[in-house]
Amino acid sequence: MIHKTWYDHETIKQIKCTNTKAKKFTVENVLTPEKVYDVKNETDEFYFIVDDSGKMGGFLKDYFKEV
Repeated sequence: MIHKTWYDHETIKQIKCTNTKAKKFTVENVLTPEKVYDVKNETDEFYFIVDDSGKMGGFLKDYFKEV
């Protein structure tokens, strides 16, 4: 049930979006290149951030670099 409190979690780190050219998914509608996002949770493959639509989303780490 951790997903219900992610908005309130402290920020783990910050990441910068490096590209939105996804092979399989459409991410250019919810991510902005060069924008810095706060990471609320992280797994081996994904960062969980509040995207440009204001919703929590999980995105592949390939789109970001750590600030």
